[in-house]
Amino acid sequence: MEIQVFEPALCCNTGVCGTDVDQNLVNFTADLASLKELGVDIQRHNLANDPMAFAENAVLRSFLEVAGSDGLPITLVNGVTVMTGIYPSRDQLLKFSGLTNTQKVMGDRQAGAILEMADKSESCCGGSSCC
Repeated sequence: MEIQVFEPALCCNTGVCGTDVDQNLVNFTADLASLKELGVDIQRHNLANDPMAFAENAVLRSFLEVAGSDGLPITLVNGVTVMTGIYPSRDQLLKFSGLTNTQKVMGDRQAGAILEMADKSESCCGGSSCC
């Protein structure tokens, strides 16, 4: 299964940016790292950092024409839209990937490491505030 998540333009897709840390993005980043470690084919595309991924994908172009970037994030599995407007949870990502619940015991260490990053005073952009 190929999972692709297309998200709105963000300064820092980790969610660890500036003074207002987005816990949903922190969790999502940890979940992606966990699935990648299990060998899941999952890609994340940020509109600000990877606009060509949006332009080259017919599904995304059509979606953006109708919903605009306010409808993001959008999750595709094998090119089929499975979610819009919210980031998928770890359970949803596992389901989309075809992994079993026994493989669900993954990633808690990565989640902890990313949460530790959120406690640091510097942003992912190198300064004390977001780009």
